[in-house]
Amino acid sequence: MTVLSTLAPVPADEIFALNRAYANDDYPQKVSLGVGVYRTDDGKPWPLPVVRDAEKRLLADDNLFRHEYTAIEGDIPFLELARDLMFGFDAKDTSEQLKTTKGRIGSVQAVAGTGANHLGALFLSHQMKPKNVWLSNPSWANHLTIWELAGVPRKTYPYYNAATRSFDFDGMMSTLEEEAQEGEIILLHACAHNPTGLDPNKEQWKAIADLCERKKLFPFFDSAYQGFASGSADEDAWAVRYFLNEKPSMEMCVAQSFSKNFGLYGQRVGAFHYVLPNGSQELRDIVVNNLCHLIRGEYSMGPTAGCSIVKKVLTNDELTAQWHQDLTVMSSRIKSMRKALYDELVRLETPGTWKHIVEQNGMFSYTGLTPSQVYALKDKYHIYLLKSGRASISGLSEKNVAYVARAINDVVRNVN
Repeated sequence: MTVLSTLAPVPADEIFALNRAYANDDYPQKVSLGVGVYRTDDGKPWPLPVVRDAEKRLLADDNLFRHEYTAIEGDIPFLELARDLMFGFDAKDTSEQLKTTKGRIGSVQAVAGTGANHLGALFLSHQMKPKNVWLSNPSWANHLTIWELAGVPRKTYPYYNAATRSFDFDGMMSTLEEEAQEGEIILLHACAHNPTGLDPNKEQWKAIADLCERKKLFPFFDSAYQGFASGSADEDAWAVRYFLNEKPSMEMCVAQSFSKNFGLYGQRVGAFHYVLPNGSQELRDIVVNNLCHLIRGEYSMGPTAGCSIVKKVLTNDELTAQWHQDLTVMSSRIKSMRKALYDELVRLETPGTWKHIVEQNGMFSYTGLTPSQVYALKDKYHIYLLKSGRASISGLSEKNVAYVARAINDVVRNVN
């Protein structure tokens, strides 16, 4: 009799299961709108040109220490670059004010954005022992798993208004105002909300920051798309920087990923930043020390290959400029595919409103399709997307967007 006789299966991850089904489908016109990775108009992966250039330079450098251990907190120069990118610091600024602000932030390397989210959840569950974490409804499915494994009870705040297919700002604010308690965590998507593609505007972000400050909530930012969403790394970090600079007495943290904006999906490049309130800078090293204790017990230190690429790009003005151009290429193609799908649905006079497709932001669109319509798309047209109706716009191309629009038009007219 095994000690695991009572072990029960857990549900398969929907995204990876969907991707597997797509890979096994031999239908010539199949379309993948499930997994969140960038694809070219030919449906192929796109290693960023700047990343390829950096890889060549790293190979030519032939650094004998490239496979060595780093520190438990990770590659220190990479962490400084990641911090400066996230919070908008100028490396050439040596003012005392900036030194003070930097002194509030403790940073460690993580295994991509997922690892940063997990590390942050584990750290906060141990140190804060929060009664609840507030997640948007809906949110990235892995947020639920991460906080479940960290042992923190989850509550949700309204985020998506299905009737108008828009951001439910009033619902979010009223729920948090009435129900959220001091010391609870609120998870916020820094930009390109996954799965809805709907973000607060700047005035709404200011109101959210005021609410967090007034009710003493702990903001936990998940930043997975900086630069990828709008094409501007500064614009996509606006909310994080506003909280840092305009609410200096507030504590918060940021999980930062380089998977999307550098195309380093398999390299697992990320960072976790803990921001102390102003006046508590003396605790920064202790925060890092405790984070390192968790890291040492899990993976000892972050991987070096991917962060070396990021470091090479962000320490060279020519490569940094090229990276910004690559971000524009990716974000522009996503925007053009949104418009192409919207235009085709309008041309077909597809029932309902579809303006939300071009009003949403980033890689994903919350289409508003029902689960039965999603299943019909898969069964009849071999078009794969999540049962929630979330579609990865990157899977669209000039070659398939008309086909996808016709399929959506058909299922909307004929399937409830």
